[in-house]
Amino acid sequence: MTRYVIDAPTLLHLVSAGIRPAAGHQLVAPSSIRSQALALLFAAVRTGELTEEQALEQHERLTELKLRLLGDRVSRRTAWRIARDHDWETISDAEYIAVAQLQADALVTIDPALAAKAEHLVPLAHLDALVNA
Repeated sequence: MTRYVIDAPTLLHLVSAGIRPAAGHQLVAPSSIRSQALALLFAAVRTGELTEEQALEQHERLTELKLRLLGDRVSRRTAWRIARDHDWETISDAEYIAVAQLQADALVTIDPALAAKAEHLVPLAHLDALVNA
């Protein structure tokens, strides 16, 4: 089984595009991912990018996607250390990188900023890796 960490923008991309991971792949994320995805959907409604109906439909679909969510003490402490050591202003990106370091084979993200932060800290995989067995 290959474990991939995904972030909230990638989760929403999977849901909106109807992409399902191939058998043998497991999606892993920090426990905060669903709240972050909901915040992104809310922002998309506020800017007119999505209707409320579309956003709530995507929210329903993202809750149906099987994700292993982690929020244990070790993951949180590792995220803290990563953010501190790299002088980042928030801990959000560090949470994904921490989970990738501790529990996954690679990080998959469509966010170029997160990919740049993670580049020398964890293995990165392209979105296509999720659908290829």
